[in-house]
Formats: sequence, structure tokens, C-alpha cells
Amino acid sequence: MSKYIFVTGGVLSSLGKGVTSASIATLLQHSGLRVSMVKIDPYINVDPGTMSPFEHGEVFVTEDGAETDLDIGNYERFLNKNLNKKNNFTTGQIYLSVIEKERRGDYLGKTVQIIPHITDEIKRRIKDVAKDVDVVVVELGGTVGDIEGLPFLEAVRQIKHEVGKNNAMFVHVTLIPYIKAAGELKTKPTQHSVQELRRIGITPHMIVARTEKPLPKALKEKLADSCDIDRDSVIEAVDAPTIYQVPLNFLNQDILKPIARQLDLGELYPDMSEWNFLVKKIISPQKEVKIAFVGKYLKLKESYKSLIEALIHSGAHLDMKVNIDWVDSESLEKMSDEEIKERFSEVSGILVPGGFGERGVDGKLKAIKYARENKVPYLGICLGMQLAVIEFARNILGLKYANSQEFDPDTSEPVVYLIDEFIDASGQKQIRTHTSPLGGTMRLGGYECLIKQGTKLYEAYKKDRVIERHRHRYEVNSKYEKELEKHGMIVSGKSKEGLIEAVELKNHPWFVGVQFHPEFSNKLKNPNRVIMSFVENAYKCKK
Repeated sequence: MSKYIFVTGGVLSSLGKGVTSASIATLLQHSGLRVSMVKIDPYINVDPGTMSPFEHGEVFVTEDGAETDLDIGNYERFLNKNLNKKNNFTTGQIYLSVIEKERRGDYLGKTVQIIPHITDEIKRRIKDVAKDVDVVVVELGGTVGDIEGLPFLEAVRQIKHEVGKNNAMFVHVTLIPYIKAAGELKTKPTQHSVQELRRIGITPHMIVARTEKPLPKALKEKLADSCDIDRDSVIEAVDAPTIYQVPLNFLNQDILKPIARQLDLGELYPDMSEWNFLVKKIISPQKEVKIAFVGKYLKLKESYKSLIEALIHSGAHLDMKVNIDWVDSESLEKMSDEEIKERFSEVSGILVPGGFGERGVDGKLKAIKYARENKVPYLGICLGMQLAVIEFARNILGLKYANSQEFDPDTSEPVVYLIDEFIDASGQKQIRTHTSPLGGTMRLGGYECLIKQGTKLYEAYKKDRVIERHRHRYEVNSKYEKELEKHGMIVSGKSKEGLIEAVELKNHPWFVGVQFHPEFSNKLKNPNRVIMSFVENAYKCKK
């Protein structure tokens, strides 16, 4: 029978439940167990796809085309494996599924209620992920005491009884605040949080205590006694120089011993040698390079979570620290060419990521023009590729009205346009228009890209076809392909249907734009090749 570890959060949000969950899963995986993970989000949205990045951070996309919470990206990067739409679900998805069943008559006229119908749907989804693995780690979003999280807590409480006491474990992530004026660490918030859990019917087996300062032995013992857990089951989670240090910190505290005891897993000996090597390269690299990151969601860096991690991973494999110079694209819009030159004078590479809407676009176009004219290595992702084509069309082809239909639906030169019919990641035909609903009308998930040999893209991947993930509505218009290539822009990647997937410049040290999001397939142990090639070439440019 599969084992379940349920990770809950107390006191306040953003304590690091996702990193805690991923760290535990990683240690179990490196001990030879088959592990999977589930993130439960208590918001009513069916998925995070229509949310502003300022609202909930990055929207992560799985290979099978699901728009998910950014924690799924963390899970993939830690476990070095692809997850799918089963691994993340929301309150909205649960209620939608139950209501659809009720409309079909599946409940045979019964009154549909939170218990058992909503809780049964939650349990079904969790158990579905657990089918082919030894351990599934389930992270419950939100904080204990939130009204929207109650059905999920009730569902996992029921699972504990259904699978037996040696097949379920509860880990509670909580805060031990340090009161500077008193010079004391306080356990009372944790005690109250655990009391709330126990009132619901769940007694945690382990406390992971987020703290700014190491916990004295006496305080750990007090926590264990007041929360009724074993003394070796209080694990401190202090701030780490990198999130990838956290599994090693947990291992140093013998976290697997109480986990193995509770779940009857026997002795566990994880091989973390490769992991430890990469963490050392992240913390103490020999080289460094500065990359300009030209975006418009800079008030919340979590909006670019996967891309930031991809740069860190590439740096680790190149023994290099990637220093990110954050550039607000709107700040560039009023700058003169001389001011733009001054702004980018100390960077060795320019990166323009994806995004939606017209805000900040002119600033991104100025950054792209500077990279093209001054031979600075450039990587454009999704919108960053589309804008590279628009900039080239305007300034090299002389098409002064070149634009995207996203910004001007009636443009006379639709270099980037809305393709109204396409085959989605599951092989189904999709049709969309300018008036289609925003949710679920994008090209989402993994698509094959056929790579032209002799290009920078081929040099990066060392293969002629890759599967990369997409999240966009608009495409580069192949009507302009011959004219672009005639003037020095190479179409280096295409989909099987002939859609333009990647472009680059002929007479440039390294200038590549990709329609897909390479950061979504990136892992700590297996960094994405095009991002790593960009970092490597930026360093060469610096030298």
C-alpha cells in the first residue's frame, strides 16, 4: 500500500511548505523510493491561468498542458521528473467536478453535500496519484484555520483512517517568531496552531519550525511536549543560502528517522552526493556573469520563479554565479539611445521573458534593439521572441507598422497574429478568436520543435528535435518567413505543423528567440540546454 505524508501550514502563509514538501520527497526519492507529490490549492479559480502574476506568482505549465501553481515547478526541479495535471488541483476544480456529476445525475437524486461528496472527490484525486508510487507527499495550501481549507483537512483526516496509522503521516510547518525586544523565541503561536489542527481531528507527527535563529534544545523539548510529538520530530528550518540546501539541512537533523518509524519504511540511506556537489557550486562558484532581466512584473519576483531557478541551475553546472540585473521595461521607454547604452553597459547578456498585454512593450523593444546592434547575447522567451521579430521587421525590413495582433488587432502588418485553429497537446482541434474566454484558450503544454542543423539552437540542444512547453495565444506569422530570412533572421525551429518555434540572427555572437518556455522543463540536475547556452555565451562575451 502507498504511504501518505500530508504537509500542513500554521500561523501564517509563505513559510515554505512547498520547499519543505519537496525536500522531504527528494530525500525519500534519493533513498530509492518511488515518490510523487500533490499540491492542493484552496482558491475557487479552476486554475491559476487567468490570474495576474502579481496575485499568485508564476503560472507553471506541465507537459500535458495543465496550468498549475508554481509549487509544481519546485516539485519538478527537486524530483528531476515531469509531473502532470493530476498533481495539482484547486477548490474550483473539485466543486466543478462534483457539480458536473450532479447535473448528469451521477448521485441518483441525493442531496449533494461537502461530506461525503466534496471530500470523496478530494480523496479520489489524492489516491489516484498514489497508485504507482511508494510515497505521495501532499501539500495543503493555505493556513490551518482558513475556512476554505476545511474540506481538504477533513478529507485527509478520513484518508488516515482508511489507510491505517502506519501508512499516513502529518507534518506541520509553523513559525517560531523571535521577539527582538524580549530576546526570546516564542512557541505559543505553534501551540495554538497545533491545537486548531487537533480540534479538526488531526494530530501532527512532526513539526517543521521556520525560524530565523537556531532553536535551543530546551525549546525543542518544550515544543515536542506541548504538541505531543516525539522529541526527534521537531525539525528546525532556518533560512538557507539556497532552497536546495534545505534537504541537506533536514538530513543533518535525521529527519528520515521519525518518518521511517511512522511509516514503517525501515532504514533509509539517501545518496545525496551529486546534490551536495551542485549545492556547493550554487553557494561558492568560481566565476560570475551579469544578465539584464527585462520584465514588467518585477514587484513580485515569484512571477519569474522558474526562469530565476533555471539561471541558477545553469550557473551551478557552469560553476558560475548568475547575477540578475532587474530592469523594469517601462523605465526604458522614455530613455534615449545614449541612456539605454549606459543602462546596459555593464551586462553581458539580455533576457526578455514572456508576458501578456501591451504595458512595457516599447521598453522591451528598445532592449532588443540594443542587444541586436551591439552584439550582446540575447535570449527572448515567448513574447521576447515575438518582439525580437517585430523589432527586426520594423528596423531591418522597414515595415514601420509591424506589430502583434495582441496589441493592435487591426494592424496592417500582423507579424505576430492569432492563429484561430490549432491542435492542442492532447491532439484535439481547438478554435479560438479575439473574443474567446481567456481561460484554457492558449497553446498549452509540450509540443515538438524540429531544429535546423547548423544553428545556435542545434548547438545548444545537440539534437534535431525537442519537446518544450508552451503558454501563449499568438504566433509569429509565417507569411513573413522568407523576407525575414532574406535579411539575416534564421528560422531555426518549427513545429510539425510549420509554426515558427525559434528564430536567431546570422551575424551575431548569440541571439536566439524561442516561442516556448524552456524554463518549465528545467531541473536542478538537468538544466535546460538553451538557457545554459545563453549563460555560457554571455560569459564568453564578458571575457
